[in-house]
Amino acid sequence: MTLRTKICGITSYEDAMTAIHAGADALGFVFYEKSPRYITPEQAKEIIKQLPPFVEKVALFVNETPQKVNQICKETGATLAQLHFEVDAEYCNALEVPHIKVIRAQTKEDILKYNDEYRLVDAYCEAYGGAGKRINIEWFEGVDCSKIILAGGLNRANVASVKRYGFYGVDVSSGVEISHGIKDPIKVQEFINNAKA
Repeated sequence: MTLRTKICGITSYEDAMTAIHAGADALGFVFYEKSPRYITPEQAKEIIKQLPPFVEKVALFVNETPQKVNQICKETGATLAQLHFEVDAEYCNALEVPHIKVIRAQTKEDILKYNDEYRLVDAYCEAYGGAGKRINIEWFEGVDCSKIILAGGLNRANVASVKRYGFYGVDVSSGVEISHGIKDPIKVQEFINNAKA
């Protein structure tokens, strides 16, 4: 099973195409205004409409209403909503787009939440995502990781070492950047090569 890769915090068409040419399966667009990788729906729409088919376009949200999530995904052409906050069944039922929940894990028990669905597991930190903080990888020993996308503190040097856990995918942002929101083409290429090799 090939490890799927998502390059998150895309802020330009050039970076989007760099990731796609390198073999990324998904791109992430951050619609959280406090993030240094924030992009407006208008900017994201301009990028997404120029992208080739068969690439998942993931819209990242923090503490937004389902109506706002639906509106931004529809407006931009995003194909999946990534929810970095606690949501209940009622919230999910109000969504008109496919979604994935994010677990900001503080304990080993946290990674077992929603274990019947695909989910993204990130290291807990006060800020939401992209802090480069690494999760305790030993928590995943003996756990079925086939529906887990791992995030947090990954880079080209360490991504190969997590493959033995059998994750569905990996998600990287700060680990392939020159500066906030600006991707390094060499780091992107090497990250994806090492993830998929």
